[in-house]
Amino acid sequence: MNQKLLKLENLLHFLQTYKSHTVCRQLHSLGQRRTLVQWRHGFSSAYPVWTAQMCAWPWQTDVLIGAALSKYRLLVTKEEKRPRKSQLSSTKTKKEVEVWIGMTVEELARALEKDIDYVYEALLNTAIDIDSLEVHSQLDEIWIKEVIKKAGMKLKWSKLKQDKVRENKDAVRRPQADPALLTPRSPVVTIMGHVDHGKTTLLDKLRKTQVAAMEAGGITQHIGAFLVSLPSGEKITFLDTPGHAAFSAMRARGAQVTDIVVLVVAADDGVMKQTIESIQHAKDAQVPIVLAINKCDKAEADPEKVKKELLAYDVVCEDYGGDVQAVHVSALTGDNLMALAEATTALAEMLELKADPTGPVEGTVIESFTDKGRGPVTTAIIQRGTLRKGSILVAGKSWAKVRLMFDENGKIINEAYPSMPVGIIGWKDLPSAGDEILEVESEARAREVINWRKFEQEQEKNKDDLKILEEKRKEHQEEHRKTREKYGTLHWKKRSFMKYLERKEQRPLKPKEKIERDSNVLPLIIKGDVDGSVEAILNIMDTYDASHECQLDLVHYGVGDISENDVNLAETFDGVIFGFNVNVSNVIQQSAAKKGVKIKLHKIIYRLIEDLQEELSSRMPCTVEEHLIGEASILATFSVTEGKKKIPVAGCRVQKGQLEKQKKFKLIRKGQVIWKGSLTSLKHHKDDISVIKTGMDCGLSLDEEKVEFQVGDEIVCYEEKEVSAKSSWDPGF
Repeated sequence: MNQKLLKLENLLHFLQTYKSHTVCRQLHSLGQRRTLVQWRHGFSSAYPVWTAQMCAWPWQTDVLIGAALSKYRLLVTKEEKRPRKSQLSSTKTKKEVEVWIGMTVEELARALEKDIDYVYEALLNTAIDIDSLEVHSQLDEIWIKEVIKKAGMKLKWSKLKQDKVRENKDAVRRPQADPALLTPRSPVVTIMGHVDHGKTTLLDKLRKTQVAAMEAGGITQHIGAFLVSLPSGEKITFLDTPGHAAFSAMRARGAQVTDIVVLVVAADDGVMKQTIESIQHAKDAQVPIVLAINKCDKAEADPEKVKKELLAYDVVCEDYGGDVQAVHVSALTGDNLMALAEATTALAEMLELKADPTGPVEGTVIESFTDKGRGPVTTAIIQRGTLRKGSILVAGKSWAKVRLMFDENGKIINEAYPSMPVGIIGWKDLPSAGDEILEVESEARAREVINWRKFEQEQEKNKDDLKILEEKRKEHQEEHRKTREKYGTLHWKKRSFMKYLERKEQRPLKPKEKIERDSNVLPLIIKGDVDGSVEAILNIMDTYDASHECQLDLVHYGVGDISENDVNLAETFDGVIFGFNVNVSNVIQQSAAKKGVKIKLHKIIYRLIEDLQEELSSRMPCTVEEHLIGEASILATFSVTEGKKKIPVAGCRVQKGQLEKQKKFKLIRKGQVIWKGSLTSLKHHKDDISVIKTGMDCGLSLDEEKVEFQVGDEIVCYEEKEVSAKSSWDPGF
């Protein structure tokens, strides 16, 4: 506007310097413009009249120029004000951003129409921990508001995002079947009891195989499921669960899929810790118990004592008025085993066990492992329906199209009925022991179920992450508040000095200190043959309670043989690989040796845990122990002059052992140590000596002149020895 007015004013001033006819000519040209046309209509409707008048009366030129200038200024000002008003009105209305609870960083950036870095920058210098924020991290309500505020936008909470719930696509068990469709089935029996009470030997006799000889050290390492045919023609599915404490979770899982529990107790040993746990598992699963009192062939066997001990745990045998059948057996000789089988089948008849053999399959994974050449393999118990080749199954977050099925002897079978144990090949991933198996109609449906379950797991993880994030935020705010209280009233010089001292204390570790600190941590990689074995080892590690001595850091665990990736992980973290019932190739062993990685293989869980304890102890700093060499009592004190110094000397008599000048000494007065150090001299009469024995007198002086001797003080000669520390962790066996 200013430029236009300036041009017009210059033109009009130029017009004043010329004659009136020139003025008339210029104004005539201006009259052609729209603005002066409007001005013309304001003064006169006859253009020739005012033109002639202006030419006739040149003295009116100043008046006309002033009027034209004011009119033009008014018009130009109005024209320029219009767009400015619309611009101001647009800035006053802030952009509205639709947000919702649990919004992620990425979603907020998209709603703002900004990049993700903009959200991070907006949250700088706030209490939130920026380093812990990921693209998919959910933001709390306070931080969403903070970002919107800094963006200069308006907040609008959306209910649509909250109300929009993803449809549940999970697979579930079918409703209860019509009783008319049910058919009798074999009982599923679990053998439970304490370690080494003869469970596997008992099964071995029943199915006439040599399972016990195949077990390392005679200990069952993981669940085995077997179908046993009795002479009477009846069949029983046995689950042989480990009796060791480490496999408590596996025993509990066995009890939950079983119909009857056979509790094995050794007649010469009685009720033990794992016996009590087995009883508890059976009660939790509401499963009836048959008592098998084993090792009755031994001279020291006392079956009645076992029955009485079990009364304390509400296991009342029929002899004492209860409903628990007790059978005296000997797994070693095979005595009374048929009586035990008959007692089991009689109880099964009373339970009237039935199942629906039609429709989609339902079952439970008993064990899972990876087999070379066959991939992921599971042992399962079918509980409903009939499993056939080609069936589509889901279990946990894995699915399978059944390629092959086999029984406990490795024989290929075409169908598996309820209560039947079966090996299944065709899994895409390895499911976990205890997962529920359900049959679905198609591969697409199986993928849909797995995606839904993974989504649910992710949602749970996001909730947990949000809780952790909120806890960290509160901690950060609390630390910030304490810092402000600490430094708030101080002068800036004093505050700067105190912060400098704190930074000095938090200096980076020297290489030697770093090595010492790192050596107090044991990074661990666990590999096992089957899922249940790995689970058992991890359960033992959960009992670790000696982190103050040495930190136990689980880097990785998995099923299968030790791989190059495991060795690389161990090298990176300076860790140790523990393998349970797995193999390691020569190539991997050579690679581990070159990289300085320890690989420890075990077939018995006792040995693995003992080895782990030793490894933990080796990572702990050694303790220093004092070993007594000799003791002497001070009988007199005096001083000798050396140059200008007077040196205190103690006259002593050796009461025990001997004093050796090169060892360490301490001065004890009334039971308290008042000095520790070395001797500067040790004399017998006037002779310097290095050793003086029991009953002899001597004079000695210390390396600290300020220490004063008193008659009755004791001088102790000792040496310090480093002793390897031992972990205080007790895994429970």
